Amino acid sequence: MERRLGWDVGGAHLKAALFENGRLVGVWQEPSPLWRGLEHLDSALDRILAATGAVQRHHLTMTGELADIFQDRASGVRLLCERLAARLGEELLVHAGPRGLLSAADAARHPELVGSANWHASAAFIAHTVDTALFLDMGSTTTDIVPIAGRAVRNAGYTDSERLACGELVYQGFTRTSLMAVARAVPFQGRMAPLMAEHFATMADAARLAGHLDEEDDQMPTADGRDKTPAHSRARLARMLGADAADGSDEDWRAVAQALTEAQLRLVHDALSLVLSRGDLAPDAPLVIAGTGRPLLRRLAQRLDRGVIEFADLADCRPGLREAASRAAPAVALACGGRQA
Repeated sequence: MERRLGWDVGGAHLKAALFENGRLVGVWQEPSPLWRGLEHLDSALDRILAATGAVQRHHLTMTGELADIFQDRASGVRLLCERLAARLGEELLVHAGPRGLLSAADAARHPELVGSANWHASAAFIAHTVDTALFLDMGSTTTDIVPIAGRAVRNAGYTDSERLACGELVYQGFTRTSLMAVARAVPFQGRMAPLMAEHFATMADAARLAGHLDEEDDQMPTADGRDKTPAHSRARLARMLGADAADGSDEDWRAVAQALTEAQLRLVHDALSLVLSRGDLAPDAPLVIAGTGRPLLRRLAQRLDRGVIEFADLADCRPGLREAASRAAPAVALACGGRQA
């Protein structure tokens, strides 16, 4: 039986999923900060390939071409295709949205289809199983919102710029997003405290203090390089308010964290409302949720009074892989399916 490895090459993480004998048998996520150099991608590849063993076919999608190490998105697609083909060999096929899977050489010639198309890989996989749904994937950096109706992907935009404009891409992530991108002020001790326009803290700090964070999901360094503990997260949140942790109680800082997670939820809700306003979906269409931000997405589903389908329930997973599979939806989708042009 063919062993197939699905890859999602992000700007901050490299994810992979292994499909064997008709089911998903392994999922990996490794930090891979491309903006610091492509050697980080090489190291992440080494770690994953050492764990997977021999593989007959590789299916790949990417968002890493956006990293500012590349001159532009097209050159990012081309260079990543070339580098990964040299490493993974002729068995590599690259997802090109509605065109399906292309050879790495063909993919490099179609950056407009290949770049940042991981959302389409996930949505197309879901559409094979679910007739009508709204797919939401909240990762470390962004949130994808994709309607599915009549077993077809009903996106209004395709490129990042198009999807940003129509609400299908929201630059809000569960861990990496800087707090200054989430809210301008938060309630603190009876007043509205403005947030500084500084990268002093991230949503990982807020999620940690609010009790929503699985520490395995926070793989990037903290804003100040210090530890990932509640005490250090309180200090980072306080600095965003021009204060110190000693200026408030633990409960004060938890309330600030909860206000920030609520502010982020509202931003995603606003984008989702824009997508729903197109009238593509029935009022009772469920949400298919994926990504590290599923705790936030479940709250959103409750507000909308819609049912929830976990992405991992659509893939035949080995026991114990459901959480990992939900965090790596595009890689899982390409490992389990994929269509060659």
